Amino acid sequence: MKRLVILLAALVATPALAGQPVTLKANPVDADGVITLGDLFEGAGAAGKIAVAAKPGASAILDAAAVQAAAGRAGLDWPNAQGFRRIVVRSAAEASAAGVARGNVEVLTYARSLTAGEIVQAQDLVWAKAAAAPNDAPGDAEAIIGLAARRPLRAGAAVSARDVSAPQVIKAGELVTVAYEDGGISLALQGKAMASAGLGESFAVQNTASKKIIQAVASGPGQAVVGPAADQLKALPRTQYALR
Repeated sequence: MKRLVILLAALVATPALAGQPVTLKANPVDADGVITLGDLFEGAGAAGKIAVAAKPGASAILDAAAVQAAAGRAGLDWPNAQGFRRIVVRSAAEASAAGVARGNVEVLTYARSLTAGEIVQAQDLVWAKAAAAPNDAPGDAEAIIGLAARRPLRAGAAVSARDVSAPQVIKAGELVTVAYEDGGISLALQGKAMASAGLGESFAVQNTASKKIIQAVASGPGQAVVGPAADQLKALPRTQYALR
């Protein structure tokens, strides 16, 4: 069953005194489809019965900032010193199947199988224990979310950076519009893509009028840029321009 991303509603928290210190559980597990503070934190006490989200699927991915705010409103203090952005909550059955109790390394794995070219979503990733991690294993799901699978990827396999790339928006041989903007000057020309490219990737373009070859950066379907805009686009993290 496909995992669903469950985002907590971000509510404005009122100033409060320091609450009861709590620690986020290493592998949060929910058994009844309703995620409570007790499912997430060690030492939640009476506040542990407070529900923070529903979990209709086998796992849920919660926004860490919203969890922190919900804990604060319940009188709990979780400083999130590790800087987590998302918290994965598994069902008891899934936790057992994923081997949470086995292995000694926490790695990011695929929650379902993906076909080549498919965009990786937050619900497609889960953390699990393994004996070892790939050399290029990402330490943060944000590094993978929004990118495209280079090849078919198997559910349960450890995530590797080489599994994915920016989604392709330019196909070799198609006509593209190349734009240049700088200091109030705007120019555009039509060219033929000499290679395929993903968002933020450089590729060769042949000017259809002059037949000259120039280097441009893919900025969208059938679109490319040169000049300052190209430099800015290439400087962005992969996930940032993949989600533009």
